Amino acid sequence: MKNLILNILVTICSLTAMTSCGSDDDSTNVSPSYEQYGTPFANMPSKEDAIIYQVNLRAFSEEGTINGVRARLGHIQELGANVIYLMPIYPVGQLNSVGELGSPYSVKDYTSVSSEFGTLEDLRALVEEAHAMNMAVILDWVANHTSWDNAWIFNHPDWYQQDENGTIIAPPGTGWNDVAQLDYNNQELRKTMIDAMSYWVYNANIDGFRCDFADGVQQSFWAQAISTIRSIKNQNMLMLAEGTRRNHFDVGFDYTFGFRYFDALKKVFSEGQPATSIQNANAEEYDGNYNEGYRIVRYTTNHDVNITDGTPIDLFGGKPGSIATFVVAAYMKSVPMIYNAQEIGYNQRIPFFNHTPIDWSTADANVFSAYKQIIDFRKNSEAIKTGTYNGYSTNAISAFTMTSSNEKVFVMSNLTNSTIDYIVPTTLTSATWTNAFTGEPFALNGTLTLSPYQYFVLKN
Repeated sequence: MKNLILNILVTICSLTAMTSCGSDDDSTNVSPSYEQYGTPFANMPSKEDAIIYQVNLRAFSEEGTINGVRARLGHIQELGANVIYLMPIYPVGQLNSVGELGSPYSVKDYTSVSSEFGTLEDLRALVEEAHAMNMAVILDWVANHTSWDNAWIFNHPDWYQQDENGTIIAPPGTGWNDVAQLDYNNQELRKTMIDAMSYWVYNANIDGFRCDFADGVQQSFWAQAISTIRSIKNQNMLMLAEGTRRNHFDVGFDYTFGFRYFDALKKVFSEGQPATSIQNANAEEYDGNYNEGYRIVRYTTNHDVNITDGTPIDLFGGKPGSIATFVVAAYMKSVPMIYNAQEIGYNQRIPFFNHTPIDWSTADANVFSAYKQIIDFRKNSEAIKTGTYNGYSTNAISAFTMTSSNEKVFVMSNLTNSTIDYIVPTTLTSATWTNAFTGEPFALNGTLTLSPYQYFVLKN
């Protein structure tokens, strides 16, 4: 049935070259030679300083729009995040769509703002206001695939992978039947995709991209794209690969994604795996990454796992356990990412195929205060941001140090609902410690008792 529909549409497009199906002059064939809108962001965070806040536009506000995000910028700033990551803002394909509204990762037009979310002017206003509040804005970029009604399907079928019968295919092995797989062996596709990415830097003054399913696209493309993006305006640009390949760093990405780490966190709670398995996952994700400046984005929820696995409260022992787990994820040689509303203890799953507004009136002030405290310390700790990691975990306690030239931080977090006695390594008992959150002296003797889901963050 899909092929029949596509054949009909291709025929229609061939007869009406300038209709809404698109033409060779459609807006996706853009030129990077724009005048720059706005000015470089003078206070752009460095890659080690980033604290990323993921926004699901369909859920973040009652309106489900870019302007709905603008109205709550103060909340994001108060939390302490300095990078706002917007899920895809582009028109969504409707052929084989999923859910009520279709997946935002099924892109119909790479150089337009969906009317569902607002306008280019709305996006510009959001970026300007975020910059004024010392927050960067990055966009979600879906390079691997398009919707089945994207104009490229009809005008440039050679830009897509095809089977032996010449039929365009969905991404192999994924089950993502609402999207069509692009073929990056085609150089014209590469140029047009990079031009489309450039469009947003020029026309909305955005500060980087989170690149969806980055492992599915050739590294040579990412090298071309990132080089181009970084050359457009005189500021740092943040590039996050939603992928695990170690050579993403080699082509210019600032971060990769902590899939293994998240799975390890889950299994501590769901399968009773020891807390040492978390430090093992940390080691595995960094294996072969010899540059100490490399960092992996870590999270306790995001738009995908929120639906498939549950909220942090579901997964990590309620509100106390979810905070104890976030401390570990945010501080263990990582860049933290928060998914909208986890910081208020929101315990509802948030489908992103539908309009499902978050009920902000349910905010738990104590949970928000805890997240804010954890983030505030990270922002001022060179050891957490850039230091060297050493693990001291036990079965129940995730424990580690992060050490820079002038600071050492010792983190201990009880990831069980039992009271646990932790035997402090003798190499750490001789130091003079203070509580990182209160500044009060902290006597660290041979054994420390931690209540269920209790955590300590010490520094010297």
